[in-house]
Amino acid sequence: MNTTLTTIETRPGLVRTLHIIYALHGVGLALGAFGAASVVGSFLFGWPSIIAVIVSYIYRGDARGTWLETHFDWAIRTFWWALAIALVVALVSAPLVLLLGLGLITWFIGMGLLGLWAVYRIVRGWLRLNAGQAMPA
Repeated sequence: MNTTLTTIETRPGLVRTLHIIYALHGVGLALGAFGAASVVGSFLFGWPSIIAVIVSYIYRGDARGTWLETHFDWAIRTFWWALAIALVVALVSAPLVLLLGLGLITWFIGMGLLGLWAVYRIVRGWLRLNAGQAMPA
């Protein structure tokens, strides 16, 4: 895989768009942490994060070949990996509910860890964007 990025001048509008994307994901996570929904549920099914993923797909092509492309990819992958992991946790936990409620334990632990992982990914991406650094592939 070619990991070199060209030094094409980036448009300030793309940086602003990425700040909005990270902010939308952050709002989604905060709504889950401080609202009635769960962190993961709010991140995956809340409007802020869904809008952030759509905007990421729309503007990713404009950033092609720049360090900003890695941020668009990071935000998109965070969302889809979180959805995939949430499905795995649900599929593992559902049958375990029949075994003395063990599924509830795996559900809470799995979703809790997934929520922390999502917060980490969004915070790390936003901090690196502020520092003008690309995200790892």
